[in-house]
Amino acid sequence: MLALHCLVTVAGDVALWAEDSGLPARRQGRATKAVSDHPFALPSRALAELVHGVVDEYLVLLPSHPSAPVASPELVRDPLARAATPRGAVKLSTWRVPAVRMSAAAFARGAVPERGDVRVGTSVRYLSAVSAFAEDLVGRGQVLPTVVSEEDGPAARWRPALSGADSARYARLREAMPPALRAVQVDGMDGRRADEVLRPMLDAFVDGATRSRLAGTRLGPKRPADGEPVALLAALTGDPLLDLAPERAARLAAELDEWRAGGAHDGPIRACFRLRAPASDDTDWVLEFLLQAADDPSVLVPAEQVWQRTRDALLHRWVARPQELLLAELGRAARILPDLDECLRTRRPVELRVDADGAHRFLTAAATLDQAGFGVLLPAWSRTSSAVGLRLTTTSRGAAGTVTRTTPLARNQLVDYRWDLALGDATLTERELRDLAAAKVPLVRVRGQWVQVDQRRLSAAMAFLERSRSGQMSVGDVLDLAGMADDESLPVPVVGIGGFGWLADLLSGDVEATLEPAETPEGLHAELRPYQRRGLAWLAFLDRLGLGACLADDMGLGKTIQLLALEVLTRADAVVPPTLIVCPMSLVGNWQREAEKFAPGLRVYVHHGANRLTGEKFSNAIADVDLVVTTYAVATRDAEKFADLGWHRIVLDEAQNIKNSASRQSQVLRALPARHRVALTGTPVENRLAELWSIMDFANPGLLGPLTRFRARFAVPVERHGDEDAAARLRRITGPFVLRRVKTDPSIIDDLPDKLEMKQFCNLTTEQATLYRAVVDDMLAKIEEAEGVQRKGLVLATMTKLKQVCNHPAHFLGDGSRVADRSGKLARLEETLEEVLAEGDRALCFTQFAEFGGMLVPHLAARFDTEVAFLHGGTPKRQRDAMVERFQSGTGPSIFLLSLKAGGTGLTLTAANHVIHLDRWWNPAVEDQATDRAYRIGQRRDVQVRKFVCIGTLEERIDAMIEDKKALSRLVIGSGENWLTELSTAELRELVTLSSEAVGE
Repeated sequence: MLALHCLVTVAGDVALWAEDSGLPARRQGRATKAVSDHPFALPSRALAELVHGVVDEYLVLLPSHPSAPVASPELVRDPLARAATPRGAVKLSTWRVPAVRMSAAAFARGAVPERGDVRVGTSVRYLSAVSAFAEDLVGRGQVLPTVVSEEDGPAARWRPALSGADSARYARLREAMPPALRAVQVDGMDGRRADEVLRPMLDAFVDGATRSRLAGTRLGPKRPADGEPVALLAALTGDPLLDLAPERAARLAAELDEWRAGGAHDGPIRACFRLRAPASDDTDWVLEFLLQAADDPSVLVPAEQVWQRTRDALLHRWVARPQELLLAELGRAARILPDLDECLRTRRPVELRVDADGAHRFLTAAATLDQAGFGVLLPAWSRTSSAVGLRLTTTSRGAAGTVTRTTPLARNQLVDYRWDLALGDATLTERELRDLAAAKVPLVRVRGQWVQVDQRRLSAAMAFLERSRSGQMSVGDVLDLAGMADDESLPVPVVGIGGFGWLADLLSGDVEATLEPAETPEGLHAELRPYQRRGLAWLAFLDRLGLGACLADDMGLGKTIQLLALEVLTRADAVVPPTLIVCPMSLVGNWQREAEKFAPGLRVYVHHGANRLTGEKFSNAIADVDLVVTTYAVATRDAEKFADLGWHRIVLDEAQNIKNSASRQSQVLRALPARHRVALTGTPVENRLAELWSIMDFANPGLLGPLTRFRARFAVPVERHGDEDAAARLRRITGPFVLRRVKTDPSIIDDLPDKLEMKQFCNLTTEQATLYRAVVDDMLAKIEEAEGVQRKGLVLATMTKLKQVCNHPAHFLGDGSRVADRSGKLARLEETLEEVLAEGDRALCFTQFAEFGGMLVPHLAARFDTEVAFLHGGTPKRQRDAMVERFQSGTGPSIFLLSLKAGGTGLTLTAANHVIHLDRWWNPAVEDQATDRAYRIGQRRDVQVRKFVCIGTLEERIDAMIEDKKALSRLVIGSGENWLTELSTAELRELVTLSSEAVGE
């Protein structure tokens, strides 16, 4: 095992050296005066093979015993060698270490080796963080050119322009610097200060990153020209040495220094501005001047103390002449805020008094001042929303409290409305509106609170109110406004919709809570639970309004029984056309059995199979039925036939089957006509928000607008940037039409047993490790030359191969070879199943690979001398139903293997109290769906869920990444596998590299 460390040389280069745990605990070093060779340092030749660069050696100051240096925490020594570990007091001593020196740019490009036997030290990780900081600065354009004097002459370099939050980030990095980076001995000095190490390294990383981004870019003129600017532009993208005489280079350096001083600030102290609102008997705003520590914004010195020439040690530790600095900073800030010119005419400026317009100009310039490196302290009220917006109040007859069957309400039904103007969260009265209009100033006091008002938008909003303050509009128009807060037809955004009546209840976002639970309808042979009665009331409420619904209850909470109850309620006192239920093939029998058991009065017709009826025969067959059950594949093929029929309701079970809005299946089903639409799914979003759009566009076409606008307003902000405001807006829009309850909520269900989830870590066998490394090496050799779709395909194919290797060598090779004693994961499965069977329990084993399940069936049957059931996509419907029925009855096998796609949804398998995920889908929503085959209503025992993970492989690393992403996933999205294709080559290498602990004994 090697531990890799970094040193930062005086010249700003990076030097890497390594400790080797395989070397003897003691090794005679070559004595040179008082300095000896580091006994555990990797020799130069071996180090040069590990890291590419210039071989060198350095004297380093390290914690040491009297006879040897203390091993670094990353160095794992042989336990048997502990007796030889040096003992005695620890002190700092100098040692000679062989190292490989490289430029900062080479380090940033990934010079650190990616090997399972190399542990990266804190110094390397720290320097990687500095490199990432530099990349971030360059990406945001926080860099400026400068001219510096180097050994070979004057050179043009890019340097960071630190200000505001960047200065604080730099300070945190400086404080966090590990001592190893300062261990190089320089002219007898015992190390260097953190700033002396960090600043040159950050400069070097920024210069390298900027040049990398500008590679191939011409900044100078196409034709040859002479002069300092041309030479500078050439040196900033090519050879940094300036082709100028010394005096001309010095003049250019001075001009750039003056320009930098006027445009950015990176010193230890800076000017800070604090705005104070006028007192009750005053009309002037006060802009106070202060000096502030750049790396500790809490340290402030008012300008008044600066001019008193205080002997404050803190102030003079910052700067020798604080008064001159204050004046210089005010002059620099005046370029951004010209109002400051007035205070510069006084001898000792301490503050600037301005009117409301002047205060507003400062607030407008605050962001620019902060970006330029000044401190800005704003009043708390300026950070709260005070945007002008419109608030809509609707009044509709009736309430949502009682569910009855009445004439359906269409989207074109009229409701009364009234527009009001809102400022932030406050709705303004008529008098406040008149006062605002009369004030004509950008800063006004409303209800005792100062607020900024955009007078242009205020005038436009008031003109809109004069034209259409109140009246009537259709329900459809109100729903469209709920989904389009930035409607271009309105002068300002809609910030709220409320009111009285059923429409206001619907748009409240918690309509289920306002409904009185429906009674279990006569004809339903079941007693609905309280949450199911509320779900029925919600479905019936939206049905009465003619609005679609997405019932997204957790798997196992009884979506089917709620829908059957709705059908019984709908047909209790009216004759209506049949309902079309579209579901996966595995659930056709489930719908038949559930309807027969709980709603025997409903007439069910199954439209499936090669001999299904067509034309007039089909129309006649369904004329007198209530439910027509079919599959997604058949519905797609028979779309024209279904489109000609007058469906009362279309229900999509496992509605995630239409998540791809561009697929023909999704387009066909969204186009089928029906009075009412219901989507049933436990996972309305699996991989990306566009899936939610597709489901909602089926339930309520047009609610979320076109897909392109939906992506711009919600998908991109939430998925790429974790925008919680956009996620909250989306929940607010979809909330009335999506009902989501989870089993873990005690208010939903309090008699469900516990679910214990655990990770089961497995080692690879030597054979698996060999195959794993071969697959990784093959991918890394090809991926550098691959681009676009080819690269994505290569990554996904490699991930599949690596998962197959982690499962079993024979699964990857596909050669039909023996199964026993070749897989660490199989060994763990056998141990687990042995315990399950010994307790008389039953287990569900899920795999995403049907071929892997096919391998396991005969092996497990022979290993435990028992029958093993296996359900996969090719299992015929009749056999599938019989298999499930046998397992549930307790007479079937105790081990049930299922492919994740075929058996992960819709089935009720509560006879099992153990769930084993053999290989990870890397999508928590899909895995939870599969787990819910056993963990659902009807389960009487605690359920143990085991997720098998091969340690030291991509399975363990992706599992950790998924855990890190869960907070974002809970906003509105899940985690799929396609995100893996977007990783960089370095990230992929880190992800898939096999670590040393992966292989078992």
